[in-house]
Amino acid sequence: MDVMCKIRSVLTLIGGVLNKAVSFIVFCFLDLVDFILCFVYKVVDFCIEAEWKPCYCSSAKEAITGSGKILVSEQGESKIVCLTPSKLQLEDISDTLYSRPSLVTEVSKLTVNELKKLKLDGTIIQSCEKTKKGTVRSTFTINSTIVEMLQGKMVGQQLHPIPRWSDCDCKLCNSWTSSSKDTLFVKAQGPKVDLLGFGRSPKPTDSLYTLREHVDMIEKSVLEAYKVKSFHIVAHSLGCILALAIAVKHPGSVKSLTLLAPPYYPVPKGEPATQYVMRKVAPRRVWPVMAFCASIGCWYEHITRTVCLVICKNHRLWEFLTKLITRNRIRTFLLEGFFCHTHNAAWHTLHNIICGTASKLDRYLDAVRDRVKCDVTIFHGKDDEVIPLECSYNVQRRIPRARVKVVENKDHITIVVGRQKAFARELEEIWKRSGSD
Repeated sequence: MDVMCKIRSVLTLIGGVLNKAVSFIVFCFLDLVDFILCFVYKVVDFCIEAEWKPCYCSSAKEAITGSGKILVSEQGESKIVCLTPSKLQLEDISDTLYSRPSLVTEVSKLTVNELKKLKLDGTIIQSCEKTKKGTVRSTFTINSTIVEMLQGKMVGQQLHPIPRWSDCDCKLCNSWTSSSKDTLFVKAQGPKVDLLGFGRSPKPTDSLYTLREHVDMIEKSVLEAYKVKSFHIVAHSLGCILALAIAVKHPGSVKSLTLLAPPYYPVPKGEPATQYVMRKVAPRRVWPVMAFCASIGCWYEHITRTVCLVICKNHRLWEFLTKLITRNRIRTFLLEGFFCHTHNAAWHTLHNIICGTASKLDRYLDAVRDRVKCDVTIFHGKDDEVIPLECSYNVQRRIPRARVKVVENKDHITIVVGRQKAFARELEEIWKRSGSD
């Protein structure tokens, strides 16, 4: 028995070393591919749309021009961007959008620094200067992509045509452009609410898809449109962060809060919150497969644009093939949610919601614990390789009254898909219990 344990330990050690070694080689190659694709897309964008597509590889210094000076001050952990004559809050934007260290980017930055004697590009450089009154004012260098997108929003313009050449132009994906309503797609009689940027909901190309924008659209499309005064919240994965934000904003209206696989990673003291969470979600490893997919999605702006070009722009073909292979056993709304989105929406939502809220989740959970007087139930698949089970227990430690239910032999998707009836009965019990409290 001891021999078998030692053999297993040795094999585990060898497997870990191999995974790290192979991952290093693979991701160095992907770093190079993404670097090349950056230039490829700039050329293609210019040829097709007669303009450069701003990306987060761009230099920040040259972009802070036009429409007045951008003033940035620090208030706690939030950042306020002031574009004369109006102001726009920037606190929800994650620095992981433009600061993702890799071998290729570090070498390229070093080369640029040596040749041109410029400051580091693509990062926010903060310098604190004391004012005459003894207070501290913070100045920042802002990434060019954010600047260009914000400048477009301040003058009420859309920077790029809808749809872009690399986005799908089908009727379903662009149905929102022909509607006078600037709201999400909501199916009132079923479990259908498409998030901003996904499915049949609006996909504005000038949006940064921040937490504020997502929450505002949910309020406008559901709570205000249907005059909802009290409600139950059920959310999965990334949606759990939106659910917590809504619960904190409407503490007296929430009757129950049900979270499935909440992505909550407590950040160690002294660690940069956004970068820490990005490395937990996307560890730059080839195994397990879901970790590899998450790493691709988080680290590579141009590779993910290519994936969206292949899958999302041609979603009708993939939907047909999926239905053919599965004999139409997968519900249509699942296909729409996975296939029907733009790269801009997916990229910004992933970074600004998962990573960008890392420093806020502790406060949200504490507020739910202290101010939201409702049942909190957490479901998590035991075999989930996307969000580890420990995340749910982390939430429970923050909200002691929360109940964690571990579902055996289920992963991030099959926690719901394939057990819809069982999950519906579980929700009915939660809602019935909440109604009797």
